[in-house]
Amino acid sequence: MADFLAALCDSDPSNPFPLWQNGSVGYCFTQLVLNVVPHAALAFASACYLNTPRSRWQNFAWSWECRIIISFVMLALFLIDVVAIIFFPNLNTLWLEVLVDSVAVVAWLVHGLAMIALSRSQYGRSLGPTVLMIFAILPAPALIIILVADCQNGQVTCSEYLSSWLRFILISAELSLLLAYIVVLVASHSRRDEQGSEREPLLQGVSTGPEEQIAAEEGTSWVSRLFYFWMNPLMKQGYNRQIAQPNNVYQLPPKLRTETIEELYRKCWQRCALIASKKETKQPGQKPQPDRSRSPHGNSWSDRRWSGASQEESTPANKDTEVRLLSVLHKAFGFRYYSLGILKFMGNMLGFAGPLLLNLLVSFMESGTKQMTKGIWYTLGLFLSTFAGAAILNQFNYQVMMVGMSVRAALISAIYRKALRVNATTLSRFSVGEIVNFMSTDTDRIVNFFPSFHEVWSLPFQFSITLYLLYQQVGVAFLGGLILGLLLVPINKIIANIIMENNKKMLGHKDSRVMLMTEVLFGMRIIKFYTWEDHFIEKVDNYRKKELHHLRIIKYLDAVCVYMWAALPVVISIVTFVTYTLMGHQLTAAKVFTALALVGMLIMPLNNFPWVLNGILQAKVSLDRIQRFLLLSDQDLRTYYRAGRPDDPNSAIELHNATFSWKPSETSDDQSNGNGETEQDSSLMLLNLNLMLTKGQLIGIVGKVGCGKSSLLAAIMGELNRLEGEVYISTQVEGFGLAAQESWIQFATIRENILFGNQFDAKRYREVIEACALLEDLEVLPNGDQTSVGESGVTLSGGQKARIALARAVYMDKDVYLLDDPLAAVDADVANRLMKNCILGSLKNKTVILCTHRTEFLEEADMVVMMENGRIVKTGTPEEVLKTEEENAKTKKKSKKKAAAKEKGPEVDEKEMEEEQKEPAEETMEVQLEAREDEDEEKKVGTVALNVYRSYWLSIGRWLAFLILFSMFLMQATRNLSDWWLSHWISHLQNKNGSIPSNHSTWDYSRQKMRFIRSLSIQELSPDVKLFLIIFGGIAAANTAFTAVRAFLFACGAIHAAVVIHNKLLLRVMKATTSFLDTTPIGRIVNRFSTDLYSVDDTLPFILNIFLATLYGLLGMVLMISYSLPWIMLILVPLGIIYFYLQRYYRFTSRELKRLTAITLSPIYTQFSETLKGLTTVRASRAIVRFEKENSRRLELNQRCLYAANTAMQWLDIRLQMIAVTVVTSIAVIAVIEHSLSRGSPGLVGLALSYALSITNLLSGAISSFTQTETQMVSVERLDEYTTEIPSEPQDDSVEVSSTWPQRGLILFQDVVLVYRPGLPTVLNGINVKINPGEKVGIVGRTGSGKSSLFLALFRMVELTEGQIFIDSVDTRTVSLLELRSRMAIIPQDPFLFSGTVRENLDPLTHHTDQELWDVLHQCHLLEVTHRMGGLNAELGERGKNLSIGQKQLMCLARALLTKSKILCIDEATASVDQKTDQLLQETIRRQFAEKTVLTIAHRINTIMDSDRVLVMDAGTLKEFDSPDVLSEDRDSYFYHLIHSDEL
Repeated sequence: MADFLAALCDSDPSNPFPLWQNGSVGYCFTQLVLNVVPHAALAFASACYLNTPRSRWQNFAWSWECRIIISFVMLALFLIDVVAIIFFPNLNTLWLEVLVDSVAVVAWLVHGLAMIALSRSQYGRSLGPTVLMIFAILPAPALIIILVADCQNGQVTCSEYLSSWLRFILISAELSLLLAYIVVLVASHSRRDEQGSEREPLLQGVSTGPEEQIAAEEGTSWVSRLFYFWMNPLMKQGYNRQIAQPNNVYQLPPKLRTETIEELYRKCWQRCALIASKKETKQPGQKPQPDRSRSPHGNSWSDRRWSGASQEESTPANKDTEVRLLSVLHKAFGFRYYSLGILKFMGNMLGFAGPLLLNLLVSFMESGTKQMTKGIWYTLGLFLSTFAGAAILNQFNYQVMMVGMSVRAALISAIYRKALRVNATTLSRFSVGEIVNFMSTDTDRIVNFFPSFHEVWSLPFQFSITLYLLYQQVGVAFLGGLILGLLLVPINKIIANIIMENNKKMLGHKDSRVMLMTEVLFGMRIIKFYTWEDHFIEKVDNYRKKELHHLRIIKYLDAVCVYMWAALPVVISIVTFVTYTLMGHQLTAAKVFTALALVGMLIMPLNNFPWVLNGILQAKVSLDRIQRFLLLSDQDLRTYYRAGRPDDPNSAIELHNATFSWKPSETSDDQSNGNGETEQDSSLMLLNLNLMLTKGQLIGIVGKVGCGKSSLLAAIMGELNRLEGEVYISTQVEGFGLAAQESWIQFATIRENILFGNQFDAKRYREVIEACALLEDLEVLPNGDQTSVGESGVTLSGGQKARIALARAVYMDKDVYLLDDPLAAVDADVANRLMKNCILGSLKNKTVILCTHRTEFLEEADMVVMMENGRIVKTGTPEEVLKTEEENAKTKKKSKKKAAAKEKGPEVDEKEMEEEQKEPAEETMEVQLEAREDEDEEKKVGTVALNVYRSYWLSIGRWLAFLILFSMFLMQATRNLSDWWLSHWISHLQNKNGSIPSNHSTWDYSRQKMRFIRSLSIQELSPDVKLFLIIFGGIAAANTAFTAVRAFLFACGAIHAAVVIHNKLLLRVMKATTSFLDTTPIGRIVNRFSTDLYSVDDTLPFILNIFLATLYGLLGMVLMISYSLPWIMLILVPLGIIYFYLQRYYRFTSRELKRLTAITLSPIYTQFSETLKGLTTVRASRAIVRFEKENSRRLELNQRCLYAANTAMQWLDIRLQMIAVTVVTSIAVIAVIEHSLSRGSPGLVGLALSYALSITNLLSGAISSFTQTETQMVSVERLDEYTTEIPSEPQDDSVEVSSTWPQRGLILFQDVVLVYRPGLPTVLNGINVKINPGEKVGIVGRTGSGKSSLFLALFRMVELTEGQIFIDSVDTRTVSLLELRSRMAIIPQDPFLFSGTVRENLDPLTHHTDQELWDVLHQCHLLEVTHRMGGLNAELGERGKNLSIGQKQLMCLARALLTKSKILCIDEATASVDQKTDQLLQETIRRQFAEKTVLTIAHRINTIMDSDRVLVMDAGTLKEFDSPDVLSEDRDSYFYHLIHSDEL
């Protein structure tokens, strides 16, 4: 280095870089430090602002023009200087002057361009970034020093530099321009201060964040696009943690906008449909299908898109004529995507330049020539090839990402729009979870296909070229290693297939486990009431064991793959070099390290190709799944309804001999899922319906449970398949006002739910609120009608949800209203108000169809329709149809007229019945999270505490974790040692024999073969070669051994951690307190058991393995390069610092962008699953277009965040590539310099370069794997939080009770006070009650009075705040929870069933015989339904979806009838059962539990009129406790007022 500086500066070699010389600052120091460094800094800083987006403001301050002019004049002056030097090369410091002037030219060029960009941006009205002003004037001191030194030394008159006056003029002009630059800055700054007060008010209304409106890449130069300079402001915001909202990121480029993609996709679909229809008409013998390519609707593009999707898609003839999704994607995005193959080809070709130039450079050093020209050209070639290859492949990845995002947007939009247009019967072929998977998993697989497709041709191409180059280096010696590598390909393929097969099975068991766990969480109260925790823990564990069985196979096979491919480079190298040596050739540095680099390139195609093929096959499977969904038939209302006008102009709805079915018309033998088929086969049909309804009528629909009332409404809406007859409705265009039986509430505010996209009319809104009895509810809610109701309205009671759904329908102001039992979920007082103010008030001039079991409300109906088994058996006036019911009602006089509400109590204020919070469909819980949940969880991303890593370390096992790290260290050490040994061997050979490269083109291969055979006897080898081969083989053997140990230890550790963490989590959650379960959204817990646990099982070990291997590899590479060329440390140290801050800069921003991506993704899935649950409401109200627009808006927001996150990765990648280019070029430069000084070792240079060529993958791999590891560790953090922090129920007991306890059933409440959680109001306040053995006690009270709280206290679901409860004189606090709850029985209010058979739902612990089960089914009137479904082994579906609401309640009652407990608590659950069935059930309950203590919470007053005593609650206190006869006759009693408020 001293000689180099001396030559460059024309100085004394003993002092090559003097700081002070001839009474002045040293000339070399002035030029290199005070001139080159400031100019380099100016160039770098200016380049960072080349990307600055344009502002809407086009005018800018005058100072910008001056500085732009100064920049380009400075550029011209330095160019003149360069030209003068080239034409008059007389200076001793020629190369120093060229270096200085070249850097200055680049600096002022970049600075000038940056000034132009900044003047058009948001900086145009200011002075611009301060850093640029400082760097621009920093070269001034150097110019001053040079001028002063020249004057002092009398060199102004010297003619050495062309002429003294030219030198003086150039330097003086440059200095003058810098002074002018300073003057402009000072002048413009003072002027800005004067005008600041005038400009400030004008700018107050202008957004200061133009990046919020500006599209990505807008107004940027090609340099900015190449290096992603336009991302710098966003990266800076992310680093400063200023990206708090999705709106903070750039808008999408125009070609990525969701609207643009949807329009393109629509046009391509239409073209493909046109082509398909033309082909179809040309084929003889086929019926024309005009509906294939045009839609039955014309209101939006998606209607026209896939109309008439094949009703006969199961026939082979039709399949060929359908519009294929692949054809549409090909037409929309094919040309753009296929053309990217050119970039891929160029990048691959440039990739081969590295090993070839390495060979040339090392050969040049081995040759011993002092001619430096070749070395410089090879170095320049290395720089250009690595730079160009990096830039091209980076742009390829970026463009592929753009195409993938376009396809993602198209598919998500298509799936959502299709779901909105398929009727309920056809859509029932797919579960909600399956459809959500189309949008998530399947779409992601198709997007992941796009990088893989180009690899299909690229990998074989790379493989072939690499083999040829290897042949050029070592001849046929490479065949041994090649055969070994090729043998691994089929092995790898077989292993990959086994892994894929086991992965499918594992995911199947995982899905079953998560579905079961979701149901368990939904029914956790029931499980705790019945003490089924251990049973369900065992059940979940069985699924988990099956899952872990396949996980073990996957992990151990993964370990085999890791071992093979990690050990393969070393093994191939050994086989190749040993073969080459045994064939009698001498190894050279050029051959060895070129071959090593090529072997590294050979491994990737061999390893990746099977996985690429698997990825493509997965994408094909997903494409077919989505294709099958998109080809479903749309709901064609124009053909479903009769087009003509009816005879009666006042007719609203007409059915003529109409027959309907729930069974999809497109069902094929194999394509329907099992559950769906069961449901469809067992579902009833609506047969031969004849009905004529006139406008303005109130029509009541009555009948037993499951007779087809809801199906009739679905048939009117077009949700069923019409098999025969005609249907006419007068409101086909405007739709219906629908209040469904299961209220559908959106995740929004109450007002937004009621408005449902309609304009806000304050007067009408107020009228609707009052008519639907919501005024009092809104007054007690914290934010009134602006209160957010959560997922599926979890913060609301059942009655509130029903009234909000009714209000939504009423506010729509439709002509026809379909109301499906909206009175069942409210108490009698509210039901009366709804009937009077809403149905008979606000809707008095509307056509209203009301389905209800509460026939007393139908006295004022114009017509009543009675249904039975899917047929209309009677129509007429209420007096005619309801005669039988009225006669029955007289037997109980007033009490039999009452139909009290299904009180969802306690309500919002007291949350003891959190079943209401658990209504969302379980299939979608993985993707449904509240916004608040997202925030809380994401705040922890990237700031994972050390104790989380410690927790995972302990889950693996201390010693096992240590052995894993130690084996990885030994593996990397032996790998580096083998490369060093090769280098040492070569250097030894060169020192001993010199180097004579072999020429393979003149080999006599038969002679080489004989020499190889003879040399197989190791005695033929020289002692040196023998020693080197033995040691080399020993090191390689050790490396393969340590690699195998590392791979299998890692697999063992991952499995052990998965087992430990799941067991701890499951046990903790099953034993958690009900208060925790009530206050935690189900989705949050389910995500722990699904997403987070899957991360711990599979993703985290995979990523952690890669990170540790990359980290060890990076450290080994740095050590080897530093050992080979110590001078490279001068480059590596600053690059290491840059790398550290660069990765930190990226990680901060990437973390924020990924958080935003996750936050914006959740609402898409939430809305989708929410839409699927409310499809009938959306379609009935004709709100499809609005929901499509909302989906597009959410998708656009998510695409913006995803685009920014993906581009940030490319931003990092190109910078890491530039670091790698710098390292490779620096090694080459240092090698040439050392060679010129006769110091360099070709072996060490080859070793360093062979490592440096792979530095990019290591650098980017280290950052990406660490970022992903950090992200995946968040799952461990979340799981650790649940396994250590959630509160558990007390598991100990101090008193052992006898097996027959309680023998009598005496219950005593003493001063009982109950508060659910600190800070909440008291729900039971000083209750003192004694209930005698065998006594029947009814419990009544208003909503929120504390009725259900008595049961919760009795079962210790919530621990008492004060007081005691005794059962047979035993304090319940002293009895274990298992003993206490198992000795009592309860019939819960909300029906809850698990997926499984009828037998499993009635008797999960198998304590009863089949005959006992049939007996209780008979008593609960479920015998016929059970036989129709297939007996006790019939599947009930997810949460009993194959049964109606009333049938579910009867099934829960049957479950309770099996219990033999002395104490029974009934939270009456027959609100959705018709009155006749209800009467029979009440008689059954009285007969079966005659000798038991029975506590009944009354929802229908008649059910407790024959109780021994009635306990009246109000506001948590005991108001009255006496016989019902006494209390009902006392006009001052609270019970008397309850009875009479119940009357009509």
